[in-house]
Amino acid sequence: MTLERPSISSNIPQLAVVPQESSGSTVHEPKKALKYKRELSWKIASSLATSFRYAWGGLTYAFETQRNFRIHTVIGTLAIGLGLYLQLKPVEISVIGVTIGIVLAMELLNTAIESVVDLTVGQSYHELAKIAKDCAAGAVLVSAMAAAIVAAALLLPPLWEVVQIAIVG
Repeated sequence: MTLERPSISSNIPQLAVVPQESSGSTVHEPKKALKYKRELSWKIASSLATSFRYAWGGLTYAFETQRNFRIHTVIGTLAIGLGLYLQLKPVEISVIGVTIGIVLAMELLNTAIESVVDLTVGQSYHELAKIAKDCAAGAVLVSAMAAAIVAAALLLPPLWEVVQIAIVG
């Protein structure tokens, strides 16, 4: 069953697909949507400020609920801080920053995909849901590994020099 997205000017109540138990199988039937904190998120943002508020809400949600997002944020902050301490060139710090941004963006996409999959399959198991979630997590892993390689290539040589000077000097 496909539900049409109501227009902004419409007074039609918004509908949500809610799983209902019926004779041992899950059936999706439209029900009136409960009021959530983001009840207007179905509508197009009326201003740029509203768009930024929604984006900030997504970042806040990921930071508060996703352990790996917090871990990547801390590691990224440490990598930038170490780059500044080692006085890397601005372009090198920028490359580290871009790779960190890619990892964080992948974490956000992973969270979004997992949420949509969970919304779709609910409490039931489906092999395609597992594949979608595993592939999204794999994308985060690939980006994190690439970021680690980039950070190691840019941070380890000057860090090694500092260590050698400290030992010899």
